[in-house]
Amino acid sequence: MKKIFLILAILFLVLSIAFTILPMGTIAFLPIGLALIFSLLLLKKSEENKRRLPNWLLTLSAICSFIVLLKVVFIKDKVEVDQKFEQQKVETKQEAKKELEELENELE
Repeated sequence: MKKIFLILAILFLVLSIAFTILPMGTIAFLPIGLALIFSLLLLKKSEENKRRLPNWLLTLSAICSFIVLLKVVFIKDKVEVDQKFEQQKVETKQEAKKELEELENELE
């Protein structure tokens, strides 16, 4: 049972580190939470003198959680308006209207 908890804790810790590095937002808390749970279960199942690895896994999971929390709180996503794109969009609409008017004139 300890081996299963160890494998799952390491797997979810690796996923949580990847999700922490990537801009995943709050979805990164899912593998972090699972890594914390499996690390705690592994810590509970381990003997007193063999708790070094579960402690490291638990610490790394907590650090990832703290980093994701800081990223969510302090890094705001901004959407900037691209003036060139807006201008091209207006020009494209004007060109499309002209083409439609030309087609209407040809049909009449």
